[in-house]
Amino acid sequence: MGPVEHLHEAVRGSAASLVGGDCALAAAVKLERPPRPELGDYSTNAALLLAPRLESSPREVAGRLGAALEARLGGALDRTEVAGPGFLNLFVSDQWLIDALTGVIAAGERFGAVEIGAGESANLEFVSANPTGPVHIGHARGAAYGDALGRLMSFRGYDVTREFYVNDYGSQVRKLGESVRALALGEPVPEDGYHGDYVATLVPGERARTLDIDELSHEALAACLAQIRVSLERFGVSFDVWFSERSLHDGGAVEAALARLAELGETFSQEGALWLRTTARGDDRDRVLIRSDGQPTYFCSDIAYLENKRSRGFDRLVYVWGSDHHGYEPRMKAAWEALGGDRDAVELIAFQFVHLVVGGGARTAMSKREGEYVTLDELVERVGVDAARWFLLARSHDTTVELDVELATRQSSDNPVYYVQYAHARIASMLAKLEPGRVERALGALVAVEPLHPSERTLLKRLLAFPYDLADAAERRAPHRIAASALEIAQEFTAFYRDCRVVGAEPYETESLRIAIARAAQQTLATALGLLGVSAPEAM
Repeated sequence: MGPVEHLHEAVRGSAASLVGGDCALAAAVKLERPPRPELGDYSTNAALLLAPRLESSPREVAGRLGAALEARLGGALDRTEVAGPGFLNLFVSDQWLIDALTGVIAAGERFGAVEIGAGESANLEFVSANPTGPVHIGHARGAAYGDALGRLMSFRGYDVTREFYVNDYGSQVRKLGESVRALALGEPVPEDGYHGDYVATLVPGERARTLDIDELSHEALAACLAQIRVSLERFGVSFDVWFSERSLHDGGAVEAALARLAELGETFSQEGALWLRTTARGDDRDRVLIRSDGQPTYFCSDIAYLENKRSRGFDRLVYVWGSDHHGYEPRMKAAWEALGGDRDAVELIAFQFVHLVVGGGARTAMSKREGEYVTLDELVERVGVDAARWFLLARSHDTTVELDVELATRQSSDNPVYYVQYAHARIASMLAKLEPGRVERALGALVAVEPLHPSERTLLKRLLAFPYDLADAAERRAPHRIAASALEIAQEFTAFYRDCRVVGAEPYETESLRIAIARAAQQTLATALGLLGVSAPEAM
């Protein structure tokens, strides 16, 4: 439990004491950071909640709560103030902040790593693009998001398996082979084939002209998949499992899943097709599994894949899919529940489009078959891995991203990733210039011999909020909150560095304290950047 949570517990405990130990009422008490320093370091709504029970005005209850807190916390509180209709503002002491700083530094790279997952196993499937062409910037957003979410979930205690579902079953595989064959023979590519320049490079000419079309299709597919692996690894994204859709069909998993659903009474036949009764489990309509022509639907494969994951014992399934899958969650939950799982264990996260904005505000178009797209490799070449990941992650997944190439490559304070990395590098450079052992000595005994500067207090409180930013990001599946937190920490550090001399500050104890604050900011920035998959440079 961190210092802010200890403070929150003290507020809850004091609130409960005023209402005869009613912990249920006290549990609703909030502790928040006010928007302005003059309103306190923290503020609580407790009196507004307790007043009806105590049949007193909220301001009178706030005064009683303040007295109870001051008695409970002693030197941790400098003072309390009643504000507005009955809010209680808390002003913590300098020593409370210094003690909290000691805890931040002691936690090191694990600061904020509250293990809410408690070893729960989670299957995280993301990217899963058709392996019929290069990874483009649309896939790149899913890659950055899924990877950051995996890092965050692991950091929060989940046992995460990262999985790429290889769509290597269906007509698109043969169409890729036919496209390769046509180019090798100097013939027009079929209208519904693949037209990108990459197609001609997948299989050497003689093999492309002579191989059986099925062999050619799968060799071309394997070449595409190998390129996808290289591109993603270059982007800092790796997978524990590359799962073949074809294996579900060739290994009998599809038939087994259908048989299981039939035994459970979950399927029915109508108009020559086989259906899953998903309306009984919250979906807006029942779903076809086998069409009247005998061909399985994509959803049929999805169910076999769900059953495979169930057999592997995962506690939670998280799917990161593109916006064209919006609305799929009810049917996936229904299928999982029909197979015997907990519907709440299935999460489907749909991310929105990416537009690459180039000179003049022009946007890219993307069509894998027509070859009109910007690949992930091209994006990385233009802006670098760090900038690409930051700009793809800095906005919520459910909003469209317009990635400004010129801004992403600008080495100035208006480029947020550059700004955050520069703050980290500035701290690293400053601390590296100290005499050997000075940082360790500074961290050994922290004390304030003079009142903390407002910029010191602001930065310390911002650092203490970091675990709550991570909790919010994890709960909402929102890595963009980490980017926002990192940017705010960098901004507060810049103000601290401007207002407070660090190296050479007098007296010695003040220099030590400021070295410790800088080190805490550095390690927190490094953690935030690491969770985003962005590097934390020592020099720039």
